[in-house]
Amino acid sequence: MSTVDNQLSGAVALVTGATRGAGRGMAVELGAAGATVYVTGRTTRDSRSPIGRAETIEDTAELVTKAGGRGIAVRCDHTDPGDVAKLAARITAEQDGRLDVLVNDTWGADQWIEWAKPLWEHDLDNGLRALRNGLETHLITLHTILPLLVRRGRGLVCEITDGDDMFNARYRGSMFFDIVKVAITRLGKTLDEELSPHGVSSVSLTPGYLRSEAMLEGRGVTEENWRDAVADDPWFAISETPRYIGRAVVALAADPDVRRWAGQSLSSGQLAKHYGFTDIDGSRPQCSAFFADAYFGDKKDANPDDYR
Repeated sequence: MSTVDNQLSGAVALVTGATRGAGRGMAVELGAAGATVYVTGRTTRDSRSPIGRAETIEDTAELVTKAGGRGIAVRCDHTDPGDVAKLAARITAEQDGRLDVLVNDTWGADQWIEWAKPLWEHDLDNGLRALRNGLETHLITLHTILPLLVRRGRGLVCEITDGDDMFNARYRGSMFFDIVKVAITRLGKTLDEELSPHGVSSVSLTPGYLRSEAMLEGRGVTEENWRDAVADDPWFAISETPRYIGRAVVALAADPDVRRWAGQSLSSGQLAKHYGFTDIDGSRPQCSAFFADAYFGDKKDANPDDYR
């Protein structure tokens, strides 16, 4: 089961950090459901972000439109409150104040994380830059964009993180990375305390083992032959495309009873099992269940393909 055409026709969504990876996948699936999608990031066809990759927000917007929606690329540095204020003003002007879905997905801090170094040995400037890029951006965006949802008295906020409650109960290999990902999960949960009186629902949402552009490139494969990488990393067999979490967002946004999930930590696989959607290859990866058994449990020899 894929995204149902036009189930979000007329809806307006904002996906931050939509240049690539999960952000792009979520934007495209919202478009496939008929939504108008504002896609933000720092890499455009005229200027690259410090990450230095080739994917652009214009590319993402074109994919949204091609999928059946309307993609609108807006360069926005979410560390800059002024930039985000301009974004909010633009959405307000162009959509008569309407915003139905906020997908808060900024990160872009991998290059500053120094893995396997204790806090006191980690470069402090790099660590603080990771906090600003990965967490402060979320807070700035929420502070500035949430009034659009609150004024309408309805809507959905998805705080996109890395790992569900089970996975993030362990140390994530770097204090700065750990703080960011756990804090974003907490944001999606506690926001419900402030938003629910205004008719807005919030959740935290994570993909599983994501086959992003960078992940595929790092393993020397493409989406077409990704299984070739399983020989070197058997757990890569449980991986999923960025479109899978996109379909999770669509399922939530289209659910008239989305309040059932409010304040919870959710995963793409969990929602696929509940709503019945699949990844683009027709599989339904259950990454959280696999890790619960193979990493945290007593099934160390579990076969990832049994969890698809």
